[in-house]
Amino acid sequence: MASDAYGTDGSGDGPGLTATLRRRGDVVIVATAGELDHDSPEPLRRALEEALGQDGAERVVVDCTGLMFCDSTGLNILLKGRLDAKAAGTTLELAGLRPPVARMFEITGAMGLFTVHPELPQDLA
Repeated sequence: MASDAYGTDGSGDGPGLTATLRRRGDVVIVATAGELDHDSPEPLRRALEEALGQDGAERVVVDCTGLMFCDSTGLNILLKGRLDAKAAGTTLELAGLRPPVARMFEITGAMGLFTVHPELPQDLA
């Protein structure tokens, strides 16, 4: 796995999670794939730490297009990432939420805390 990619091996109960980073100008994109739950939080946690630590990053966009599931553990990681981003003078945005993931954000009221794009903006794809 590349140094800017993090993942679980899926040896737990679920398929695991991967999170990869790429940069487009002053935006860092964290692309997620798999299931984000209590068995697989580390890939996203490490990717967000690295993304927020990059010099000159004005925005971090988490591309959730490949994220099939997110439980409260994943929600808490993203909420903490939002606070860490704010403290660092940047923003944490979400893109491409699938219905099961969007539902988690809607029922908890967390949807209103993030800038949410229906899909990854074309200039970042």
